[in-house]
Amino acid sequence: MIELICLGAINWDINLFMERLPRNGEEVSVNEIQRVSGGTAANVSVAAARILGRNKVAFIGALGDDSIAKEQIRILDDEGVDPNGVLIVKGEESGQAYISISEDGANEIHTYFGANLRIKGDHISDEERLGLIKEAKICVIMDPPVETAKRMAEECRRHGVKVIWDPGVYAEEGLDALLPTLQNVDYFILNHIEYENLLGTSDPKTVLKELGRATDDMTCIIKHGADGCTLCEDDGTIIQMEAVPLSDLGLKVVNTVGCGDAFIGGFAAGLVVGLSHIDALRQASAAGSYKATKIETRGGPTRDQLDQLLNLWKAL
Repeated sequence: MIELICLGAINWDINLFMERLPRNGEEVSVNEIQRVSGGTAANVSVAAARILGRNKVAFIGALGDDSIAKEQIRILDDEGVDPNGVLIVKGEESGQAYISISEDGANEIHTYFGANLRIKGDHISDEERLGLIKEAKICVIMDPPVETAKRMAEECRRHGVKVIWDPGVYAEEGLDALLPTLQNVDYFILNHIEYENLLGTSDPKTVLKELGRATDDMTCIIKHGADGCTLCEDDGTIIQMEAVPLSDLGLKVVNTVGCGDAFIGGFAAGLVVGLSHIDALRQASAAGSYKATKIETRGGPTRDQLDQLLNLWKAL
């Protein structure tokens, strides 16, 4: 029984590990190269599946008709994610990302979206994808074109599915472009810099007021990276959640790429099983923090690993 669906980006990541990121015009040596599956929505689906278990999560997105697509689908299936919502686009390359990562975990990301841009609103109503929507409790939308996100949010509202939306790069299109989709979104997530770029502020109450132009039933989450996150409910309740103090537990940050995806996967998985906002946020924070200690992009925890970290954090 599918309980969570994730719509959006799936990429093949080429990770370049180096001592430090280059300055403008500078060449630096690369110490290690990794070629791994990535993409925000696909990362979220894997992060949530590791927590919820096999056959609880489905991914909806688009891949090219190339060797990358075959490997991506195999990896999703191995992780317990249902790939039946994937659209294969003939004559198009699968999405790819080139990521520079320094020893302190800082990163730069350059993305070729490729087939990711080819999944349209009409595809959401296809039998394969509509069937998944009807089964689900929660939908996470990450980085598809805004028109596609809008159609998915509408279908989810029609079928009683709660929607989490992080528009990623599409936040650059401005609030007016996002408002039609926001009408059918339950949880809107951006990091504090993205909120400031979109609204001119990351103050929780002001954020909620501005987004209230679209709906009066909105919960906003503001990600602050290593400083945790803030959730603001539509009644004005504000919940602050810190990140796990990894150094106090003898753990070290090695790669922050994918931490936000693990965070959202942890939060969505919490909503699926009926956790309160504060408990879902705590689970999300633990999942994102755990991922930071792993070099791989999809380094989110299993259910047992997550519970162990939550218990260690509680004991501090």
